[in-house]
Amino acid sequence: MAQETLLKERLDGVLRITLNRPDKLNALSPEMRQDLLTALNQAHTNPEVRTVILTGSGRAFCTGQDLNDILPDSTGEKPDLGDVLIQHYSPIIHAIRQMEKPVLCAVNGVATGAGAGLAFACDMVFAAKSAKFIHAFSKLGLVPGAGASFHLPRMVGEVRAKGLMLTGMPLTADRAADWGLIWEAIEDDLLQGEVLDIATKLAKGPTSAYAMTKHLIHASADSTLEDQLVREAEMQRRAGNSENHAEGLNAFLEKRSPIFK
Repeated sequence: MAQETLLKERLDGVLRITLNRPDKLNALSPEMRQDLLTALNQAHTNPEVRTVILTGSGRAFCTGQDLNDILPDSTGEKPDLGDVLIQHYSPIIHAIRQMEKPVLCAVNGVATGAGAGLAFACDMVFAAKSAKFIHAFSKLGLVPGAGASFHLPRMVGEVRAKGLMLTGMPLTADRAADWGLIWEAIEDDLLQGEVLDIATKLAKGPTSAYAMTKHLIHASADSTLEDQLVREAEMQRRAGNSENHAEGLNAFLEKRSPIFK
């Protein structure tokens, strides 16, 4: 019986998606990529899912593209790697970024190449203390993919992004936290429990407000201050007319915990 490429578990409004090719360090096969995209799209439309966790099984989070799947064929013809990115990786990155719910990443081990790109597309990234982030594209004569060249400079600045991508040097979880690349580095045995606790709290929060907050943050990268002020006013108008705002305000006045939808 073929091994499932993903494991999915629902807990209190949280969907945990686990990359599940531990013997291959969760390298992304064509089947795994399609299964991941399907799972993300289903999470987006399922009202019972209010927060998503992405993690890996075994000792790695994800080592990126499975290189066995992009070797030349028997005739020596090479695959179009640009087409691989456009057809298979870009939709996954878009699905994570456009998810109208928080997407958390629990990096349980090494995250290499497109695996690091997956992590940095998420809203909050947590990593085990033993985890490392490696952008090794240059060692294969390739350039960064899976959104890494977009996200990394915005997170750590141009100089550090170039250093990581040109040298391919490993970045420890502690240093990634110091640089603001991830939210927190956590002891290995505590990682999954702590991330689930945070995800569960977010799942009880105002999902619609989270979606609009994400939209504002993502839009800010290419906005002027004036455009962003207008966009904030538009989002605040929508939020102010929502049931969640009414519930939050009533709960505050009644000195109770809100029950958001």
